[in-house]
Amino acid sequence: MKGVKLSPLARRRLANFKANRRGYYSMWIFLALFFVSLFAEFIANDKPIAVYAHGKLWFPVLELVTEADLGGELPVEADLADPFVRQLVQEAGGWILRPIVPYSYDTVDLYIESAAPAPPSGRHWLGTDDSSKDTLARLVYGFRMSVLFGVSLTIMASVIGVTVGALQGYFGGLVDLVGQRVVEIWAAMPPLLILIILASILEPNVVVLLFILLLFSWMALVGVVRAEFLRARNFDFVRAARALGVSNLVIMRRHVLPNAMVATLTFLPFILSGAVTTLTALDFLGLGLPAGSASLGELMAQGKNNLQSPWLGLTGFFTLAILLTLLIFVGEAARDAFDPRRTIKAAGVP
Repeated sequence: MKGVKLSPLARRRLANFKANRRGYYSMWIFLALFFVSLFAEFIANDKPIAVYAHGKLWFPVLELVTEADLGGELPVEADLADPFVRQLVQEAGGWILRPIVPYSYDTVDLYIESAAPAPPSGRHWLGTDDSSKDTLARLVYGFRMSVLFGVSLTIMASVIGVTVGALQGYFGGLVDLVGQRVVEIWAAMPPLLILIILASILEPNVVVLLFILLLFSWMALVGVVRAEFLRARNFDFVRAARALGVSNLVIMRRHVLPNAMVATLTFLPFILSGAVTTLTALDFLGLGLPAGSASLGELMAQGKNNLQSPWLGLTGFFTLAILLTLLIFVGEAARDAFDPRRTIKAAGVP
């Protein structure tokens, strides 16, 4: 890697990660899909990406464009799907650049020729749901929502889990005893039942759902981080740092935490896949995101409610299966990269 100086251990781990071709290519495929989904508004939208008229360039995806701007009389938002508005643009010697999918996740196709759910066609590549909304558009937005939600939940849960495990493992004694009992009691609670109760009390939205799931997601890393801190706190370099008067916070952050991050990074892809699965399950049960939101779980629910339209269920199933498969393969490659036996083998040690 040009411009980045890596330690011999980091180079060996990177080589081990690349050696797992399945996980290495899965990582790039997942990142490519996620990167593309970040620009969902430019891929699937009922508003054009750009409009040129009267020597000016507008971007309706990002700004408000009125009929008056295009030469009309009304100071209202221009419906560029209206033949009258398109004629105004043509008379002004302009042009319209539309997205690949001319529908947003909440766009209802009022001019569809068949009954909803409509089968795949040239108008709707993956058909529509029972509300005449384009399935491909909802798939793109739902994929982005699921991954962003999963990444946010994974990061926040990892921070809490690593902090709790580090405090228990480093200080031990009463701190570890009390903390472990609290974790065991909290882990024994039925998460699905509590999720259903809280979801019925609180108005569902992304922030509330993220908070509810965070209550139970942080415990995944407590055990492995606690074990690493229990093992590393008695190392000679930790004792030396403590004897020199280095604060506990500095010792934990500089000397012990890097050892625990090995197990943490190995678990992250699996935690992410679990977060995506949990969100999908809650949306499928109607306890997740608000009604009308684009999500993979809602797409799966559409397939269950419309068995006569198999394209809905198959689209949700294959999307979720591909997403989780990619994440699991990346997790396996990360596990191989940090496996000390594979590291020794890569270094040429018999």
